[in-house]
Amino acid sequence: MSYFTPGQHRDSRICKVLADVFCAILLGIFSVVFFGWLGGIVAFVILEVGLLWIDWLIPSADDAAGVVR
Repeated sequence: MSYFTPGQHRDSRICKVLADVFCAILLGIFSVVFFGWLGGIVAFVILEVGLLWIDWLIPSADDAAGVVR
């Protein structure tokens, strides 16, 4: 799944990256607050890997028909 679609403008791409960075920081802070330093870092890594895995698994409209991952 491509991160940016061909129809996105520069401004929307910048906003998408900034929103992702903000969400990652927020998730990292919540993980550390709830699980401590070591548990928070581990929880954050597990969460981010899971989110990236789901993002990679779900097909987008830009994928060719019948694409197998």
